[in-house]
Amino acid sequence: MSALYLHGMGHFHPENVITNRFLEEMDIGTNETWIMERVGIHTRRTVLPLDYIKETKNRDPREAFAAGLYNNAQTGASAARMAIDRAGLKKEDIGLVISGSSAADNVSPAEASTVAAELGIDVPCFDVNSACTSFGTQVHFVSLMRPEALPPFVLLVNPENLTRCVDYADRKSAVLFGDGSSAAIVSATVPSRKFFTACAYETKPSDWDKVGIPRMGYFQQDGNAVQGFAIRKTTESIRMLQKAYSLNGNRFIFIGHQANLGMLQTVCERSQITENNHWHNVEFFGNTGCSGAPAVLSQRWNDLRPGDHVAIAIVGAGLSWVHMILQVKE
Repeated sequence: MSALYLHGMGHFHPENVITNRFLEEMDIGTNETWIMERVGIHTRRTVLPLDYIKETKNRDPREAFAAGLYNNAQTGASAARMAIDRAGLKKEDIGLVISGSSAADNVSPAEASTVAAELGIDVPCFDVNSACTSFGTQVHFVSLMRPEALPPFVLLVNPENLTRCVDYADRKSAVLFGDGSSAAIVSATVPSRKFFTACAYETKPSDWDKVGIPRMGYFQQDGNAVQGFAIRKTTESIRMLQKAYSLNGNRFIFIGHQANLGMLQTVCERSQITENNHWHNVEFFGNTGCSGAPAVLSQRWNDLRPGDHVAIAIVGAGLSWVHMILQVKE
């Protein structure tokens, strides 16, 4: 792949906080100890009113879309504004919007159109969606496009408001998910000191039914199968990237899919990655789907240093997996 320049990252998390104490008080058979031992998550954010979750346990996902304090267009646009500002651009500089989400608000049109409308820009829009790997998939496919055919600046956006698809009577999924959105400004032609390379994307369609969200239904997964897949593919990806890019004493940083802290720690142990070089946010925001890994990068934007190699390895439904390196020029 040719280098894809990164000019800015943005993120947004709604204000309402789901604590472990909140979940314990819902009397669904869980508590702080149980949650921390299994997933390592302290808190999550939600677009839903906390009273709504407490009273209904989200018994009808269709009603949750109406109950939400934000929709995907609003949260995606909020993340996009931060990315545009960090890139030193104006919204009018964006020439293409590409969105992806595990739970889009509409079957049609493309969610990118609703985000662009929220931003107030009229540009070409389409979706590239592969559930939790959507951000990496977007980077991969944009990097394969002819640079001269692209506008100078492209907005990649990943709005995820998954708590609307969670059954809060089911402790296994209730403890996992939070809401968050991320955005990135990339360019194939305008140079930046930060750029993506070594991006690869693969899927195993025969296991598509291991994890997913039926239309207007609840999140569901084969937990053991998906966890094993996530650890195995992430570890394979990181070891491959370490062999090629863990050189010359430069920092090699790992950002993984923010599914649960235990999964990430297992990958670090198997790949000999120290805690200082493992960037994550799952313990405070939960599993935020395809916005998780890019939101971590956005939150650590000011911590990037010349010479850094940031390995991003993401897994998701499909089953799909993607990896890439973000290099910071010395």
